[in-house]
Amino acid sequence: MSSDPLVQKTPRPRKPRALAEPAPAATPLEVQPPEAPQPRLEDPLPPSAFLNREMSWLEFNQRVLWEAQNPRNPPVERLKFCAIVGSNLDEFFMVRVAGIHRQIAAGVSVLTPDGLLPQQGLEQIRERTRAMMNEAQLTLREVMAALPEQGVNVVRYEELSLLERNHLRETYLREIHPVLTPLAVDPSHPFPYISNLSLNLAVILEDEEGPEFARVKVPVGVLPRTVTLPSGAHMLLEDVIAAHLPELFRGREVQASYPFRVTRNTDYEFDEDEAEDLLATIEDGLRRRRFGAVVRLEVSRDMPAGLLEELRTRLHLAEPDVFELDGPLGSADLMGLALAHEHLGFPPFAPHVPDLEGDEDIFCTLRTRDVLLHHPYESFEAVLNLIEAAAADPEVLTIKQTLYRTGGDPRLLRALETAAEAGKQVVALVELKARFDEQRNIRWARMLERAGVHVVYGIAGLKTHAKVTLIVRREPGGLRRYVHVGTGNYNPRTARLYTDFSLLTADPQVGEDVSELFNHLTGYAEAEYGRILVAPYTMREDFYALIEREIGNARAGRPSGITAKMNSLTDPGMIAELYRASQAGVPVRLIIRGVCCLRPGVEGLSENITVRSQVGRFLEHARVYAFENGGDPEIFIGSADWMSRNLNRRVEVVTSVQDSQHRAYLREILELQLEDAPGAWQLGPDGKYRRMAEEGISAQERLMLRHGHLIE
Repeated sequence: MSSDPLVQKTPRPRKPRALAEPAPAATPLEVQPPEAPQPRLEDPLPPSAFLNREMSWLEFNQRVLWEAQNPRNPPVERLKFCAIVGSNLDEFFMVRVAGIHRQIAAGVSVLTPDGLLPQQGLEQIRERTRAMMNEAQLTLREVMAALPEQGVNVVRYEELSLLERNHLRETYLREIHPVLTPLAVDPSHPFPYISNLSLNLAVILEDEEGPEFARVKVPVGVLPRTVTLPSGAHMLLEDVIAAHLPELFRGREVQASYPFRVTRNTDYEFDEDEAEDLLATIEDGLRRRRFGAVVRLEVSRDMPAGLLEELRTRLHLAEPDVFELDGPLGSADLMGLALAHEHLGFPPFAPHVPDLEGDEDIFCTLRTRDVLLHHPYESFEAVLNLIEAAAADPEVLTIKQTLYRTGGDPRLLRALETAAEAGKQVVALVELKARFDEQRNIRWARMLERAGVHVVYGIAGLKTHAKVTLIVRREPGGLRRYVHVGTGNYNPRTARLYTDFSLLTADPQVGEDVSELFNHLTGYAEAEYGRILVAPYTMREDFYALIEREIGNARAGRPSGITAKMNSLTDPGMIAELYRASQAGVPVRLIIRGVCCLRPGVEGLSENITVRSQVGRFLEHARVYAFENGGDPEIFIGSADWMSRNLNRRVEVVTSVQDSQHRAYLREILELQLEDAPGAWQLGPDGKYRRMAEEGISAQERLMLRHGHLIE
């Protein structure tokens, strides 16, 4: 057995409850399975069997960058992709790179599955991110130059007429100057704290004893990143401030100014077992997050070497963690400019709004049939309508819901508050540890508590990532449970931008399972499940057993196959099982949007595995797992990726889909995405992705035309 804790090697699991047995033999000529067990893969797998997680993530961000470079996309949409690339890199440095720095500082010497020490991984990251950031800046400059094609102009101060400069000065003095705080650095003024992701100007002032340094924080967030001129043109906020620095440093001579930007470690650790008040502990962690160590410094390429060295030294950074760039820093902040001109982007899309009330109400519909929704092609309104109907219905006694990322839409909050104020038992399991949404979730938790909702924070040591709602309703035949299980968050905004599935059902077994789940989460009661797979308890071994069944079917000559769609595949144990399936002759087709550590197409290891990735107008977010099962396919949807964190350290729910029409639809969607060309990328055994085609209609475009309508 491997001693590497990252390689999940467990005993062969039991058969999971409620999973179908292999289908019976179709003909008497079918090959029977051999009596002797087949040899397992080499234990442990060699490092060459795995792709590096961080490099795979950077490959994903490269695919997003290519969308920013794609001339088929309108310039405003290309600007959005530039902003997404920048935001992705910000989070990558704040979390992944910061984590590697912590490992190095702690002297960690554990190898990654692909055989790298933390220092080796960091060196690879530095080299790859430097090239990517330079390419991203070049792309951003090209996109900014293309924006005038759509009537969007971003100008420099030098291009303004005298009249425009006078108007801009008035705007500056009225709306920007009062917000600014110049901070000089001298013996009586120590080097200031530079906040995470802040855009700053390093200002050089003339002094009798030599140049003097001052810092001005560009108040992005407090003010928009761009200032709109009377002509309708835009000017970057930092350029406006730089042009008026003499107003800020009156009586001083401003020699020059140079933008710079800092990224800090925003991950924080705490012992939940020692935390008497989890909410207060999270709030304290958010305060401490502001002061995390600096992991990246971005500066304009024309910054003088002496000033750059001063900044690097003050921020305690190694030279490889400094990135000299051309063009605007902080491209993530330019999303606001793109959204201000969203009407110039992709043609507006109106999703289909299914009528689920029928002749009576939504509960009547769900008593007769399950409902499967495909977002954003079908509106998330149906899910909100169900929760609002439950809040208003006097026969509904209980609403229980998990909340991970909710967004800012108040409808869901109002529905839960209404239900609680009406005397219903309302339970909200709010995940306070949802990274970068902690503050919003804390606000929600407090507002819900004030309305009388019973708020709980889940199980210590685990994040609750499941997307489930349970509604208990009094009906003539007795109490009936209604359930929503989703692949995406209860966030109406992202439900318009992410592709996800929602299953609405009154299936008694699913209802009983979800009741068991909530009893476990709120009261730590022991739970058994019949129809759903739940991490971190049974899901891993249930998926292992499903893969094992496909292996048995392949060896027996029965139909076999695995088609799985997810966000990321990084868990070494799941990867090892997929390699076993490939070696047994099981066709394995994977649709993985982001990180994939499996190496496909390697002779003798994974020649029966293909990996596709889709990047397009919508973020592919759904998780779907289809198993051929000897000709009687089983399909599951839910919240879990095949990552160690999902299977080991999160509460996740995946449910089987029982309705034959729904299974057929899910299989059709998987096939459509596997046949996609212009939106698809194929992963090779070398870890590189290759675009399938440049032209044609993508799977996302086909689904928009099928379910909704594009507004010309």
